[in-house]
Amino acid sequence: MTLLVVSATPEEAAHVPSAYRVLITGVGKVPAAAAVAATLAADPSITEVVNIGSAGALHDHLEGLHVVGSVHNHDLSADALRNFGYDPQEWLTLSPEPIRLATGDLFVSDPVVRARLADLADLADMEGYAVAWAARQAAVPVTLVKHVSDQADEGALAWAEVVERSARDLADWLVTHRPVDES
Repeated sequence: MTLLVVSATPEEAAHVPSAYRVLITGVGKVPAAAAVAATLAADPSITEVVNIGSAGALHDHLEGLHVVGSVHNHDLSADALRNFGYDPQEWLTLSPEPIRLATGDLFVSDPVVRARLADLADLADMEGYAVAWAARQAAVPVTLVKHVSDQADEGALAWAEVVERSARDLADWLVTHRPVDES
């Protein structure tokens, strides 16, 4: 059994113990999907993907760590695609957890965008949907674990100053919930 830990940035995975196999994808949906798909295609021994990362809270009461139940591709023209007869699969259900994640290539720091996304989801990130989609295509189970780093508003621009806390809490979650032999 091989666990692949996926993170967009080295900062978010900074405290993951060396016994874990970590893939740093880069920021955004395309780099994340491409990196995860290539890694899963090259290594059929991978039996689970866990995506760790920071996220913006779309509701003021959210903080700390969250396991995502469903993820939404928020910057996709889903209605137009449906009108053309295609299923855009803009929502992927991952677990019974109630937390909904909105993924898009837009860094959410605008209160108007935050309010629009808050009608759909609880958290926002830039890679979760892509990681989940690539893992699903490879028939590999996937878990998304997000740590609230900001409120998806102007304060999100201070991400570099607060990501350390996210990295520590995400690594602690891994050690507790997906332990590996460090020998």
